[in-house]
Amino acid sequence: MTLDDVAAVHRIESASFPVPWPDYAFRQELQTNRLAHYVVVRAGQETVGYGGLWLMVDEAHITTIAVLPQWRRHGIGGRLMLELMDISRDLGARVMTLEVRLSNSAARSLYQGFGFHPVGIRPRYYSNNGEDALILTTEPLSSPGMEARFAELEQRYGATSDDGQRTPPEERT
Repeated sequence: MTLDDVAAVHRIESASFPVPWPDYAFRQELQTNRLAHYVVVRAGQETVGYGGLWLMVDEAHITTIAVLPQWRRHGIGGRLMLELMDISRDLGARVMTLEVRLSNSAARSLYQGFGFHPVGIRPRYYSNNGEDALILTTEPLSSPGMEARFAELEQRYGATSDDGQRTPPEERT
């Protein structure tokens, strides 16, 4: 993600969350937060999804992930998750964490497929309605189970080419 992506990312954010981050928050993340790493997914020229994480010591914490409503259920969220996991491994993270609304069963299902499991609750975490957040984490990213999961997910969502682009499985040779 670059500063040029912020307007499109903010549109996705506003379509995805009841209390969206303001666009200046994304600018600040990109310009001043040395812990932050953000990516976008494009379909042609349209930005259709984004995600970000903070690397804090040896923990990669997913801060946000969203896909335009009309692009959901097309594997975009999975591609974003796989990319965030690849970034986390490249940065030397030991584990990954995130929070998700207890009521967000679609996101919880996605995260479970990526090896996240519940470890706690943050009571009244969400300011718009006081809903609790479920805290999720992974096993160590270097564990045999997670290594096997990465291989499976790369088959499902596409591997990264030398130029950093994801290639869908059906387009790989």
